[in-house]
Amino acid sequence: MSGNGTRMRRNLTVLDLTALGVAAIVGAGIFSTIGNAAASGGPAVSLLFVFTAFACGLSAMCYAEFASSIPISGSAYTYAYASFGELVAWIIGWDLIMEYAIGNIAVAISWSGYFTGLLDGLGIHIPGYLTTDYLTAFRGYSFVNKALLHGDSIKSFSFELQNAYHTWISAPMIGQFRIIADIPALAIVALITWICYVGIRESKVANNVMVLLKVGILLLVIFVGAFYVNPANWHPFAPEGIRGVLKGVSGVFFAYIGFDAISTTAEECKDPRRDIPKSMFLALIITTVLYVAVSLVLTGMVHSAELGVADPLAFAFERLNLHHLSGVIALSAVIAMASVMLVYQLGQPRIWMSMSRDGLLPKIFGKIHPKYRTPAFSTIVTGILVAVPALFMNLTEVTDLTSIGTLFAFVLVSGGILVLNPLGKRASNEKGFKVPYLNSRFYILPCWLLVILIFTIAIFGNHQKSGVSDLFTEFLNSEYLIPYTFFFLISLVISLYSILLSWSLIPVLGLLTNLYLMCELGITNWMRFGFWLVIGLALYFTYGSRKSRLNNPVIED
Repeated sequence: MSGNGTRMRRNLTVLDLTALGVAAIVGAGIFSTIGNAAASGGPAVSLLFVFTAFACGLSAMCYAEFASSIPISGSAYTYAYASFGELVAWIIGWDLIMEYAIGNIAVAISWSGYFTGLLDGLGIHIPGYLTTDYLTAFRGYSFVNKALLHGDSIKSFSFELQNAYHTWISAPMIGQFRIIADIPALAIVALITWICYVGIRESKVANNVMVLLKVGILLLVIFVGAFYVNPANWHPFAPEGIRGVLKGVSGVFFAYIGFDAISTTAEECKDPRRDIPKSMFLALIITTVLYVAVSLVLTGMVHSAELGVADPLAFAFERLNLHHLSGVIALSAVIAMASVMLVYQLGQPRIWMSMSRDGLLPKIFGKIHPKYRTPAFSTIVTGILVAVPALFMNLTEVTDLTSIGTLFAFVLVSGGILVLNPLGKRASNEKGFKVPYLNSRFYILPCWLLVILIFTIAIFGNHQKSGVSDLFTEFLNSEYLIPYTFFFLISLVISLYSILLSWSLIPVLGLLTNLYLMCELGITNWMRFGFWLVIGLALYFTYGSRKSRLNNPVIED
């Protein structure tokens, strides 16, 4: 219930929640980032999807236990508040802005590209200055213009650079300012925001329809593509070894960042204690099977080295002259991106609503619309924060930043279980999901030995010619040195405590696995993430800590 006494409508079932999870996961990952991941990892990228799903599954169990014991909106923010307190909760709430809002900007821009491509295929052309963001056009024009002054030919540049150059010079002007904006990105954000504003029932109906369509199209792609698989393209299975496979971790993990959005709708579920855990696991299983199947078919149709393109699915079918399916794939991508945006636009306002209830944000962020029963103001603000940057800015490079923010949330949720229920105890009268208890004292060392064995075989097997010493020299001079050192120290401490205190194994593995994936993103992304958190802490100490319920317990809504 919000401060104005209006409750949210409980309309969501297990089917609806599972569809939300599938909608969030099957999006940019399967239509875009899977290409670069396959280019570096080869067909073995299919195993990376399994590993990433395993890491998410460990966290999903922790999410599910929290959802069963604390069935209110807020996702990782609410769970961190219950286990670590206000400061850590603020940090994770601020972090989730990066996961939902900033990630959605990238999705909106990507959706615009697929949508305009689909229209072009139908013979409908929109001027470039209305479908390109300002920064892309400006940077492309500047780069090409300098090269032209040195005698280069315009035809020597990529299609993207040529398009940016022509967009800039053909754009209408008001004074000295050129009118260049990504109007389709603005339009889709406005439409999705309106759907989220008018109600959860309307949102779930729209989402269920889009999920049904895109899953059906993907199954068609898998079925047709399977007939064109050349098994020779699967050899070597991991051309660059384990290092090459792990290069794609951010792009692959980006596919899974939205499954936790299910938990943001806890107050709109008919039975959140039962339905949220079930839907999380169902969504992970369904989407992992889809991703593995698509990655194997894709790398079987075309050699993985050729897949480092923005639209790998369309490229593969075009490469084999299957032009009749290109339009189908473009339509599926448009639907998939829209459904991802819908889930993200649902999640962010509900996190802000929970933060507002705790006094960390102004009360208006927690107000529920009396007619539509949605966090109306938060929904509008979310739409504005996504629409305006998507209109003018090129933020497709935020994939890594979004991934590291989500992994951080998963680490804290797993750690929260170790704080609140480290021994996996359950009261005799307690219902709902609990993480199965396995004593780390007996399992953590065998897990470490298995991991060390796998990495040793992979490293020595892939570097027999160049020498393992060269590999370690390269590592010491890389951007991964500091993150890996940090991971080693933290994992050592956690492992020792888990043995001495007999902690539950699954949250320990969830914490360590997601922390390792964070390290795979390199020091540059850690620095960007740290800068984002510094801004958040400044806001907390100037506003949140002074206005919070903990420091003002007598304040009532």
